[in-house]
Amino acid sequence: MSKILIVDDEERIREIIKKYAEFEGYDTVLASDGMEAVDACKKESFDLIIMDVMMPELDGYSACREIKKICSTPVIMLSARGEEYDRINGFEAGVDDYVVKPFSPKELMLRAKVVISRNEGVSKNIVPPEAVTHDVFKAEGLEVDFTSRKITVNGENVDMTPKEYDLLFYLVKNRGIALTREKLITEVWGYDYYGDDRTLDTHIKLLRNSLGEYRKFLTTLRGVGYRFEVE
Repeated sequence: MSKILIVDDEERIREIIKKYAEFEGYDTVLASDGMEAVDACKKESFDLIIMDVMMPELDGYSACREIKKICSTPVIMLSARGEEYDRINGFEAGVDDYVVKPFSPKELMLRAKVVISRNEGVSKNIVPPEAVTHDVFKAEGLEVDFTSRKITVNGENVDMTPKEYDLLFYLVKNRGIALTREKLITEVWGYDYYGDDRTLDTHIKLLRNSLGEYRKFLTTLRGVGYRFEVE
């Protein structure tokens, strides 16, 4: 049985999410602020964390950053604000999905199912070190190591959010191909993703910032999508 940590300073919201989560068969643990969430993650492991942004003691973004130092548990962030700035803050903190309040508990559970199943799939694909052969793409000063999920720009390691890695890897693997927005969302987030394409826009912006001068390889195709192309 998967276990979910539900973090929100409003008891009513905690109880609603708990009710729907337990109906779906999840075990639940509740926390009322970011500090409690961090402490809970130090004591036990979870398959997913659903956490509000605005909370006393420690806000959701800060709590997420602290939790990511302890474990790699996926996080769905809840927020009353859906501006691009807020989404960027969340994704930079390591958030896997972003849900704007007011939200549908049923949709939240569908998102939770997708995030948990995707994380389980990643954890099962473990290869012994001696069997690893590195798949590396190089272009000028950009190096993309698919095997170790490592990006270097002019010899310097670049830290990215999990979805930035996924998006860049898919673009590079399909370099020279015009990729529609729908195709990117389906392949990177999953066919059953329930968000909107503003998430893609936010990650493209983050990705370009991470690539620095090599953002030139990522071309916007107006009305279509994007293409990764190296001359």
